[in-house]
Amino acid sequence: MVNSLALDLASTIRHDGDGGVLDTLTSVDGLRLFLADVGCVDVAASDALLVRVVEVRAATRALFARAVEPGPPSRADANRLMPLDDAVAVINRSAALAPVTPVLAWPPSSTMHTVAGVSPDDAVLATLARATIEFLTSPAAADLRACTAPRCVRYFVKGHGRQEFCKPSCSNRARAARHYSRTHAA
Repeated sequence: MVNSLALDLASTIRHDGDGGVLDTLTSVDGLRLFLADVGCVDVAASDALLVRVVEVRAATRALFARAVEPGPPSRADANRLMPLDDAVAVINRSAALAPVTPVLAWPPSSTMHTVAGVSPDDAVLATLARATIEFLTSPAAADLRACTAPRCVRYFVKGHGRQEFCKPSCSNRARAARHYSRTHAA
C-alpha cells in the first residue's frame, strides 16, 4: 500500500457513509485535524490557510482526475474539475513557496519542519504541492485509480492486478448494487 501525503490530501473528500460526500476541509477545525493527522502539529490552522489548502487540494484532485484517464475521474470531481493549466500553475506556485534543502532527521520522522525565512503556512502549502508532484512523477501514479463503487469519491493506488475498489466496504457496496440491479430489473 502506498502511503502518500498527496493521497491523504485528496482523501479529505470522501463518502460520508450515508450516500453523500464529506469534505473534512470545510472549517478551521477540520484543517487542524488534517494537519495533525499528517504531522503538522506546529502549524496554526486559520481561515486564510484553509482557503489555500483547499485550492491545492482542488489542483491535486484535478491532476489525479487527468492521471486516471482513460478511466473516469472521481464522481466528486467529474463536473467541477479545475482546468488543467490552472491546476499545474497552483501546484507549481505552491511548491515554489519554500526553498528545497534536504535535511536528514534522525530518527526518521514524517513531520513537516519549518524552513528558516518561510512562514509555516507557506511551508505547509509547499510540502503539499511537492507531495503531489512527487506522487504524480512516481511509479505509483501508473496505478492511481478512482474508486468506481456506488457513492465513493476516493482515489487509490491499485495494489494488485484485479483491484477495482479503494477498500473492502466499497467492493461490498458494488457487489450489493449489482445484485440489486439483477434481481430488480424490470
